[in-house]
Amino acid sequence: MIYLGLIGYPLGHSLSPKLHHAALRYCDLQGEYSLFPIEPDDLQRLKGVLDRLRSREITGLNVTIPHKQNVIQFLDELTPTVYSIGAVNTIYLRNDTLIGDNTDTPGFLADLKNFLAEFSFPVLGDGIGVREKKALVLGAGGSARAVVYALLKDSWNVILAARRIDQAQQLLDLFTNYQLQIADFTLMNIELSTITLIVNTTPVGMSPHPDQSPWPENLPFPQQAAIYDLVYNPCETKLVKDARAQGLSAITGRGMLIEQAALAFQLWTGKHVPREIMSSAIEAS
Repeated sequence: MIYLGLIGYPLGHSLSPKLHHAALRYCDLQGEYSLFPIEPDDLQRLKGVLDRLRSREITGLNVTIPHKQNVIQFLDELTPTVYSIGAVNTIYLRNDTLIGDNTDTPGFLADLKNFLAEFSFPVLGDGIGVREKKALVLGAGGSARAVVYALLKDSWNVILAARRIDQAQQLLDLFTNYQLQIADFTLMNIELSTITLIVNTTPVGMSPHPDQSPWPENLPFPQQAAIYDLVYNPCETKLVKDARAQGLSAITGRGMLIEQAALAFQLWTGKHVPREIMSSAIEAS
């Protein structure tokens, strides 16, 4: 029996159980995927759930807001990606060693490339009309770390806009060898016309508050920019709606959710699951 789960808070919006139950069925594996809502300061309960993984009562865990950094202190080993970004979203046991990994980074980059290729964005090609790969990332939490790292490794110049300047500065200190800048969250000190991609890594706009957006009110989006909102519930966020209303290409983080889930499932079980299987599970819901 395979026991999987997700640590985070709140978790009422999560589609992860549907994704992983579909994966278990596809692979003909008996198992369960449970939610472990743990409040931000309840480190004792957080450690307790990780101890259940260490004792093999649980097979594998996902981690989401606000514990992507909190869990690190309880782990034995971190993958190179986690060392680089300081955030964990997947945990598994190997030879009695509790390992923290991050499938958000490759999951985001894979889905982003699919998105940009689908809309034939000029940042992907060569010749006339090609624009600079310049991204504006909103937020500086655990998800932002994965996204910023993925973009920087893919040769993007990144501007980070966050309400908490201390968090943004931590990212700047992590990536001193890359093209990373910090901007005010009002975006008033940014030349928006040069932005090719906007990525929201904050939870603003997530259900049950779908009427909210992280983008400043009455501020037009950069012309010809692509919009990527990591929030996937609701299926069309206000940020995405507003961007599409301005004629821009915009998607939510559903594809990233599927990519990172499939990669995590493979780490836990050794089984490859077609992305279409997980996508169908979401569509059915």
